[in-house]
Amino acid sequence: MTGGGIAAIIAAVALLILVLFIGLVLVNASKTLSEINRSMAVITRDVDLISHEAEGIMANANELLEDVNGKVATIDPLFQAVADLSESTSDLNQATRRLAGRVNHTGKSRNTGKVATAMNVGKGAMNMYKNHKVKNK
Repeated sequence: MTGGGIAAIIAAVALLILVLFIGLVLVNASKTLSEINRSMAVITRDVDLISHEAEGIMANANELLEDVNGKVATIDPLFQAVADLSESTSDLNQATRRLAGRVNHTGKSRNTGKVATAMNVGKGAMNMYKNHKVKNK
């Protein structure tokens, strides 16, 4: 064998090793791609199921929200009535306190003498009526 023949054999062996290495890489890449395809199919199916369930949940949530809004609208006048009643009660309490304060204040200072005089006049009138009744018998 000559030097050129040995070089050709070495080149052929190197080319064969290169082709085998590229073949192994392509086989592994093919396996990886098929796994990716299977994973994508599973992920797509799962996403479709999740999307379908999410649509159902959203529909239920919308129905529930409409129901709650309807019930809130129903009891809203009740809350308004309670608020109005509370305000009226507060106003009544305040007016009662003012009236009691006025009665206390005026009763002690001005009307005590007048009330006592009116009572004395009333007693006198009753005595006169009793005396008149006794005389007429």
